[in-house]
This record gives sequence, C-alpha cells and structure tokens, in this order.
Amino acid sequence: MRRGLHHAEPGATGVDDALIPRDSKAVDFEGRAPDPRRMAEVAFLQPGKREQTKLANRQTILDAARDVFGELGYEAATVRDIIRRTGLSVGAFYNYYRSKEEVSEALADDGARRFRPILHAEYERATDFESYLRGAVRAFFDFLADEQETVRRGRPPQETVPHFRNTPGMLAVYEEVRTTFADVMERGMAPRVDLDYLATACIAIAREVGEAMLRRQPPDVAGATEFCVSLILGGLKDLPRANP
Repeated sequence: MRRGLHHAEPGATGVDDALIPRDSKAVDFEGRAPDPRRMAEVAFLQPGKREQTKLANRQTILDAARDVFGELGYEAATVRDIIRRTGLSVGAFYNYYRSKEEVSEALADDGARRFRPILHAEYERATDFESYLRGAVRAFFDFLADEQETVRRGRPPQETVPHFRNTPGMLAVYEEVRTTFADVMERGMAPRVDLDYLATACIAIAREVGEAMLRRQPPDVAGATEFCVSLILGGLKDLPRANP
C-alpha cells in the first residue's frame, strides 16, 4: 500500500461511502507493516554449520512429508513412510519431530511463512480496502491451488485435513491482516468495527471456503474469491461500530 492505498485519493475507498466515518483523516502508513522478507534476512543471517545441518534436516523431513501425505493421504501415511523418504535415521527424525501430527503442524507453519510475503505484496499493491481484500483472498486461493498439486494429489477427496491455528507463521499472517485492517480504518477507508473479530472472521472464511474450493476439480479460484469478498463486504455494513 506504500504505492497504492498509501497514495489513494480521498473517497477512493472501494467501500460504500455511507460506511465510512465522517471524521476520516489521512495517515502516513509508510513503514508500519515490516517487510517479512527483510525480517527473514536478519533472522537467518549466516547460520553456523551445525545450524545449517539442522535447517537442512528439517527441510528434508518437511519435503518428504509433503510428498508422502500427497501420495498416500494424511490418514494412511505413517512416520515410517516419512522416514524412509528422507534417508535419515529414525533417531535423527525424532530429534526434530515426535509424531506425524507435529510434522503436519510444521508443514502448516511452513506454508504460512511462505504465504506471508505474498500477502504483504498485496498490502503494497492495493489502492483501497476492497482491492486489498480481493487481492489477498485471490492470492490465498491461488496459493492453496498450487499447493494442492503436491500436497493433496493422493488424498481421498473427503479426507479431513488437520487445522493448526497458533503456529508462529500463522500468527504472523494474522498480525499482517490485522495491521492492514487497522491502517485502513484509521485512514477512514473502511468502517471502524471490532478489529480482532474482523481479522479473525476474514481469515476463517477464507480458510473454510478454500477447503471447499479444493474439493472441486478444477478449483474455482475466481468464483471462491468473489464469494468471499461479496460475503465480507456485504456483511460489513451491518456490523456494530467500534469506539475510536
């Protein structure tokens, strides 16, 4: 939004003007949301050899688990299947993960970490609240569809996929969304509603609709995006207003 929403003209909100508070004001959001790519560069600056080995082994396990879950399905896959695919010893595997569930949680966190820079790019590209919402939802559904090519190809169509909500990567995605919503509310480009509820609801809607989308072949990314955006914008006008 530094080039988009950051410089949007007053009134170009993408939201019904009747929803916008009259005391809206221009606010400079430059630098408010830290670029996750730069943060990652700092966090992983020149790790030592031992740390590099640990990172490589973790990634080997995650790559193997992604393939195994995709080929056999999550329920049918076992820890032994994953270990065979890694080339690591049983002991080496258990140095990092204690169960199939822990590996699955790590995969979910890995996906969230890879998606966050994509989400941040939508923040910078957006020109108003609706364009951010539409771009973010579309990017998420494109990401899910791409992941399905490897992660889900052998899974039974109705297999339940474990949901993990509080991994560090997922919490970072939540904070990215929440920060962006706070920006547009303060700028007066969206109605001021309960920020935590709105961020939580939007993420939950996108996640559940995304799961339903993946059960259709081919996934209807455009249709799922339009459904989510229309649902969120349509409901926003009836939400109670939060105090400034």
